[in-house]
Amino acid sequence: MNEPIVARHWLTLAAPKAAPALATSTVLILGRIWNANGAEHSTGNAVLMVVLAAGAATAGAFASAGRTGDSVIAGTAFAVSGGCVLAGVAGYADGLPLPLLLWVLATAAAYGIAARYWRTDRRDTLAHDRHTSVRREEHGHIERVEALRAGAQIEVARSGAAYAEQLAIALLTRATLPGFDPQALASGGLPELPVTATED
Repeated sequence: MNEPIVARHWLTLAAPKAAPALATSTVLILGRIWNANGAEHSTGNAVLMVVLAAGAATAGAFASAGRTGDSVIAGTAFAVSGGCVLAGVAGYADGLPLPLLLWVLATAAAYGIAARYWRTDRRDTLAHDRHTSVRREEHGHIERVEALRAGAQIEVARSGAAYAEQLAIALLTRATLPGFDPQALASGGLPELPVTATED
């Protein structure tokens, strides 16, 4: 019932919060590296990124369509599409202001989407913790009742054993007294003692 308290490292707690900014920053950096290596004003590279972004967005639309749509696949596809757009603009543009503007917008959108999932996850975690504590209280109550019941049964068994032991000692002591005659007791109207008790 007593669970160990585990203190998580602050990096473990901060890593999920930094993930959207790290992802968009990585795409921006890779796009600028690509820009420095010949992608600036390259029509072929721009067309490639447009095709990749459109394909990923189409895959996301198909994944989210219908009742059986998978939100994880759709979200991943749309994230890939946005990443391709950011990388394409960062690679194609000759200045830094437009890529930085898109980076800020992409980071804000990523945090907006992630915040929704963080709220849902926090709500589920709180509901699970409440359910677990209620179950722990119920089981603790049942365990305490069963422990009391078992203790009472043990005490009853002990008192019964002590009574039987005292009775046996009394019978043996009475049988060893001088002048004890079980026939005289039986003729006097008293119940007859068991034979096994008198033979000892």
